[in-house]
Amino acid sequence: MHGISVAIPSVDTLIEKLTQALKPYFPSDLLPAKQPIIVGIETGGYWIAQAIHRAIKPATDLGHLNITFYRDDFTKIGLHPTVKPSSLPTNIDGKTIILIDDVLYSGRTIRAAMNEIFDYGRPQRIVLAILIDRGEREIPIQADIVAETIRLEPNSHIKLDGPDPLQLTVKSNGS
Repeated sequence: MHGISVAIPSVDTLIEKLTQALKPYFPSDLLPAKQPIIVGIETGGYWIAQAIHRAIKPATDLGHLNITFYRDDFTKIGLHPTVKPSSLPTNIDGKTIILIDDVLYSGRTIRAAMNEIFDYGRPQRIVLAILIDRGEREIPIQADIVAETIRLEPNSHIKLDGPDPLQLTVKSNGS
């Protein structure tokens, strides 16, 4: 399979941009109980969240969302045989959640993630941080922090492969 040519910075560079944009949410004088909770959406968003969590070293544990059962298209795409449960580290009521995903496209993944988060409790705020925003929404979802915005040719897709190394690939449906 051949990818189409799209100039994208390295994944490490993009993660560093997100990390720098998120550091102000973790001031040194903020009590651990008041710190935001970093939550990654499986799988790519979780890989990115792990790297950001390691860099920022917050007092809160890393959260993990598997939104499989919250997707509005799982009857079309089927269920993966090894669905892992989600894990949020603490009571999220009144907390700031930093929700991290790899690619924002239609908005449906983020909608599903927010539905699951609200099943755990009622956060004060959700901050959406995205590695790549490729536009073309189907649902009115907007990221708060974006490392890179790209436009792709029709029928092209971008995917984060990993976890080691993390690498973005752009492919056309025709290739």
